[in-house]
Amino acid sequence: MSEFDKTILIIEDDEGLQRQLKWHFDDFESTIVTASTLTEAIAAVRLYEPSVVIQDLGLPPDEEGVTEGFKCIREILSLKPATKIIVLTGKNDHSNALRSIELGAFDFYLKPVDTDMLDNVVSQAFRLAKLEWENQQTSPEIEPLQGVITSDTKMANICRMALKIASSNITATILGESGTGKEVFARAIHANSRQSEHEFVAINCAAVPENLMESELFGYEKGAFTGAAKQTIGKVEQAQGGTLFLDEIGDMPLQLQAKLLRFLQQRTIERVGGRKEIAVDLRVICATNKNLEAMVKDGTFREDLYYRICEIEVNLPPLRERGSDACLIAKKLVTKHAGNYAQKSLKISDDALEAIRQHDWPGNIRELENKVKRALVLCDGKSISAFDLDLSVESETPTVDLINLKEARKQAEVSAISSALEISQQNVTAAAKLLGVTRPTLYDMMKKYNFTIDNT
Repeated sequence: MSEFDKTILIIEDDEGLQRQLKWHFDDFESTIVTASTLTEAIAAVRLYEPSVVIQDLGLPPDEEGVTEGFKCIREILSLKPATKIIVLTGKNDHSNALRSIELGAFDFYLKPVDTDMLDNVVSQAFRLAKLEWENQQTSPEIEPLQGVITSDTKMANICRMALKIASSNITATILGESGTGKEVFARAIHANSRQSEHEFVAINCAAVPENLMESELFGYEKGAFTGAAKQTIGKVEQAQGGTLFLDEIGDMPLQLQAKLLRFLQQRTIERVGGRKEIAVDLRVICATNKNLEAMVKDGTFREDLYYRICEIEVNLPPLRERGSDACLIAKKLVTKHAGNYAQKSLKISDDALEAIRQHDWPGNIRELENKVKRALVLCDGKSISAFDLDLSVESETPTVDLINLKEARKQAEVSAISSALEISQQNVTAAAKLLGVTRPTLYDMMKKYNFTIDNT
């Protein structure tokens, strides 16, 4: 399917209401399909694959019950799990409406039908269905490099660049914000290189104290300093034949930068306290979240070392600039970690996907992974919600609370009654005329919402 299919299936055995809904949604820029029975509905789902279904719970031969309606929901979702089903139900069937949600329905709407209000529910359903569709279309399990998951064109181009880097022995530096996956990317380059049969050895230059960095990198001889009880090889020798990953290279002490440059140029090292030069053959990949060019100008990073480690630069974009990657990666992380938290078959709900899409992700993939782990611990249902992720969704239609239409109607009625009473100066008869209802009806509504009239 090259374009999102905006099809609505209306399942309603009341011919009058079915015609009314069909006529109304003809102006919705959608393909409208109707069905009156479970059999017709399932046939329509197979044939048209509708994104949104508007369904009455009372279907023949159980028009007065809900057995056939519940069965219809289950069969539709078994055929097309992403379908957004909006259940139409009577005002006294609140428990059955909630049961529909438990079965997987998207939302419910209480009869009698107000088509304008129903429009908002359908619009939200289509918006979330399209979001899921876009995620599927742009990301059919794309994993161009081992461990790198993306559907973004820019990232795909970077992955192709990485494959070319892997086939050479060039020294590359990966640039990007904290949490963008620089080490994952470095490991992917290693996995696709001729060094893949040997070790990938990583050292964080910001995590090792300055006085220990040299011995950590190059090793030391017995007796080189107090506590050096035996000869010990460093990270460089550990990576012999493989890949040495220098993470946070921008934090390397200036004094040690000269020795690192000598190693990179001559491919030999001397252990601390030693006099013998040791030849090494390995790939070097560096990474930093700092601006090395600016550091060179400030004199905090050697210019000659900068040009030596940046024979080629790889700029990883932040997660917020990677299109639908956040949603795609989140799904992968749920699958990856679910077993560790005794969660076997969780999915990410529509509201959670929308929240993930809207969030700016200042901490990038690391932040996303933390949010997913949090959700796996706190989730009580069968799907992860935005609340579980500790994220919020900014509604594009703030006047309607699509999660709770009853509350939305209440707010609208309270606002209208308040305005009418204010305009009529607390005259109930005049206010009722403004609202288009009878005086007794307005009194009932005022009692319902605890309105009082000041007669003083």
